[in-house]
Amino acid sequence: MGRIFRESYTTKLPAGAEIVVTKSGERFARWTGRGGRKRTGKLTDKGRVLVEARTFTAKYRDGTGRVLKTATGCRSADAALIVLAELEKRAERVRCGALSVGDDAVADHRNTPVNEHVAAYVEHLAARRGRGGKRTSAAHIRNTRFRLTRLFSDCGFAALRDLNRPAVEKWADKREADGVPGNSVNGHLSVVCAFGNWCVDTKRLTVNPFARPPKRDGKATQRRPRRAMTETELRRLLHVARLRPLAEFGRTPVRRSDAAERADPRSRRTWTLAPLDFETIDAAAERGRSVLAPRPDYAAKLDRRGRERALIYKALVLTGLRRGELASLTIGQVDLDGHLAYAVLAAVDAKSGRGAEIPIRADLADELRGWLADRLAEAQAAARAKGLPIPVRLPADAKLFNVPPGLVRAFDRDLRAAGIPKRDDRGRVLDVHALRHTFGTHLSKGGVAPRTAQAAMRHSTLDLTMNTYTDPRLLDVHGALDALPRLPPVDRPDAERGKATGTHGGEFLVSNLVPTRDKTCPRPSDPVTMADDDASDETAASASADAGSVSLSHYVTTRPGGFEPPTCGLGNRCSVLLSYGRSDEHSNRPEFCAYVQDRASTTL
Repeated sequence: MGRIFRESYTTKLPAGAEIVVTKSGERFARWTGRGGRKRTGKLTDKGRVLVEARTFTAKYRDGTGRVLKTATGCRSADAALIVLAELEKRAERVRCGALSVGDDAVADHRNTPVNEHVAAYVEHLAARRGRGGKRTSAAHIRNTRFRLTRLFSDCGFAALRDLNRPAVEKWADKREADGVPGNSVNGHLSVVCAFGNWCVDTKRLTVNPFARPPKRDGKATQRRPRRAMTETELRRLLHVARLRPLAEFGRTPVRRSDAAERADPRSRRTWTLAPLDFETIDAAAERGRSVLAPRPDYAAKLDRRGRERALIYKALVLTGLRRGELASLTIGQVDLDGHLAYAVLAAVDAKSGRGAEIPIRADLADELRGWLADRLAEAQAAARAKGLPIPVRLPADAKLFNVPPGLVRAFDRDLRAAGIPKRDDRGRVLDVHALRHTFGTHLSKGGVAPRTAQAAMRHSTLDLTMNTYTDPRLLDVHGALDALPRLPPVDRPDAERGKATGTHGGEFLVSNLVPTRDKTCPRPSDPVTMADDDASDETAASASADAGSVSLSHYVTTRPGGFEPPTCGLGNRCSVLLSYGRSDEHSNRPEFCAYVQDRASTTL
């Protein structure tokens, strides 16, 4: 049998409270609470006040036999007893099997405000460790809280009982109609689906109402379509990235256009530094070295920074790695001493969650070996200066590159200095991830097989490699037309007539066998020889002007006899034609020649 009671808790002594001591020696505090109501509480030994809650708590035994305490939220004892009776009735239904334990657990959360569940879910994400033992990033937690709060507020969800799929789909349709990119809408749907799965795992819901939401078309509403860089642009970019850290200190001051409007002509606002461009960056880098001559260590640091940034760009273009994947590579994950250099990408660092071996081209491997050798020399020099043990090799867990968080901004500055437009006439842009598009495009441009390019890009579908990550502008479509067959000119149709019809030497076979007004049919008395299959056309079909006959050895063959009746083959047809021309009197008659020609055309 359950009971109801008011729970007691301690709080600090209110300001201005009066201490009262009873005859038995117990101390109490009296003070005026909110609304001018007089309140009294017993003082503890630690100087805190023991007070009772204003609402009742129900204590009962649930359907599984556990003793639970549940806040009723009722200030009246009668109302609290009604809540206790409902809880005990539900526990009895669980014990008799009329209600499952899961449904009973879900009923406890139906009326809880949804904001409390969102807060619990965010705490779960903050404490959860992901793949490889890594915690969930702060950016993901922040985006999750924002998206859930926004979506539930727009849909009017106050408690878990209000969650429903049609309202979320209607919200997604409205956002898409308002021009919100499909990728953003899909991000909200993915977050709310993950929240529903968590509610099912924690017995807050029996089923996920947002399971497998219909995705919106993210390609049609892609906010940042990227383009690939040409080889000339890549050379300019690498040259600028190598020199720009030093060239920033060699920029010359120039006077502003509005300097005359300033009250103080010597003010800092009257002049600025000239921007860097591709033609002047070499001279600016030399001036930067001169300016930093008194600080050789800092000049060497800037020179090393430019070299590392150019290597980062080159590695992104020649390996197809993403920025985060390249930043995760350590020295121990790179093998540069084998027959084929490669890098091992861990599954936890790959976007797909699957590990991979990334091949490294020979020229890039040579530069990486030089880069690591110089880093080792610097570490050894620093150890000698500090009197520490000299390292023999670099630590295996040291990063291959120090990829800065602001690489995107540095990339934009390098583009401006190189004179490369950020956005082209098609609206496609260049950013750090566009270097991966450049990798895929130049694979296709170089004639690499599509399936091989897909494996190099580590894509799940060929469509993603050939369409999304291949810029058609860089493909040599005009040069590909040379692979089409050579066709004859249309203004000289007789020049290629023999080749088009498959006849030998441009003459029809019938013309050699059928008599015409200018040529009589060959007679059996004319010399006929057999030619080998490999004989040339000129030898097999030679004309004899002296005898007035034509050799048919290339066309007339003698078939071996057998039990089968003779077929209408080429040899039989020729023998039939020759049989009509055995007598001289028939061969010179025009009507007979016309009859033979008609018969030959019908047979052939």
